[in-house]
Amino acid sequence: MVMQKACGSGKKVVICVCGLTGCGKSSVARRLAQRYGLKYFSGGNTMKALAVEAGYKICERGWWESEEGLRFLKLRTENSGFDRKVDEKLLELAKDGDVVLDSWTMPWLLEEGFKIWFEASPMARAKRAAKRNRITVGAALKILKKKDNLARKIYRNLYGFVLGEDFSPFDVILSTDLLSVREVFGVVCLVVDRWFLGKRGGSE
Repeated sequence: MVMQKACGSGKKVVICVCGLTGCGKSSVARRLAQRYGLKYFSGGNTMKALAVEAGYKICERGWWESEEGLRFLKLRTENSGFDRKVDEKLLELAKDGDVVLDSWTMPWLLEEGFKIWFEASPMARAKRAAKRNRITVGAALKILKKKDNLARKIYRNLYGFVLGEDFSPFDVILSTDLLSVREVFGVVCLVVDRWFLGKRGGSE
């Protein structure tokens, strides 16, 4: 496998996948981990576990866009302890390497790693969120705008960067508006194979 060759060369593999809600990052990040034999860790999933500990009831589909999910997001603008705990955990995991990190913060907090930003228009993101959460596109647009603003406030206050506006940490920025998850995955694999892992031939 590609990853066995990369590990054999002594290269520590850390891939950070980032992008606003509805861009397709989580689906692609999971597929990357599976393809390359890496461990997958999600900042959102880790944060959900803390929300459960804090007494929130988590649903499987679209919790972050629910009223309760947004309330928890607002709480995080007032209490940075949740985000600091998640980020400390992800930073520890990154030290061992061989990971794909699905996170809104790791591209800025990690010096090492290959960092990918998925860019998508508000309408494209809203359509994906509406389908996933079974709501109207108009409702999804309003929810995503509120969610984006709260997330930006959290990280601007905590770390000083503006999510979705500061692209300085990223090695690749890929627009996902007109691409399926499969197509995005294929492009990212090509880049990872040829650039980050130094593989110039086929990916098998």
